[in-house]
Amino acid sequence: MNQQEINQTLEILQDVYGTQKCGLDFNSPYELLIATMLSAQCTDVRVNKVTGELFKTYNTPEKMLKLTEGELKAKIKSCGLANTKARNILKTSHLLLSEFNGVVPKTMKELTSLPGVGRKTANVVMSNAFGIPAIAVDTHVFRVSNRLGLAKGKNVLEVEKGLRKNLPESKWSQAHHQLIWHGRKICTARNPKCDICPLANLCDDRKTHRS
Repeated sequence: MNQQEINQTLEILQDVYGTQKCGLDFNSPYELLIATMLSAQCTDVRVNKVTGELFKTYNTPEKMLKLTEGELKAKIKSCGLANTKARNILKTSHLLLSEFNGVVPKTMKELTSLPGVGRKTANVVMSNAFGIPAIAVDTHVFRVSNRLGLAKGKNVLEVEKGLRKNLPESKWSQAHHQLIWHGRKICTARNPKCDICPLANLCDDRKTHRS
């Protein structure tokens, strides 16, 4: 995609999906951090169901650490990967208290120093909790960006760097949500609905298949 096509793509995504917000329910940066950690290989709907109960009582690092690993594991079991997630959530909660005065940090370097927090989680927190321009690359964003040609890459870091380079910084956070919705609704992993896609004429994959 050239810059003109990228700008057209962003305009169409805005027209179709408008302003979207994070699919995870949260009332604080800490709640969003934990919810995002739970969302690995799990749907937002399932995470929201689990955190809806969990955060009634355990919504700060101090309160979370009142749970044993086994107790937390039982509460988050339906999110999958419960052993790893429970261990990382408790370690992260401890580190927030010991290193950050109980406050969720705002920088990529500090966030990714927390156990179980990678770039995707850090970008979600930076963007949605603190309003810092960021692009979290999940499976939908990775797939759609490569297919459309917004950013090509063999891994999520390459695609993230490409999106940061190709898209205006002011559009990063909103484009993240719009690309997720496009990936869920139309540009699905299997059997994408290219016949009804509003971006079909701009899509690199579609151009390749037509030629």
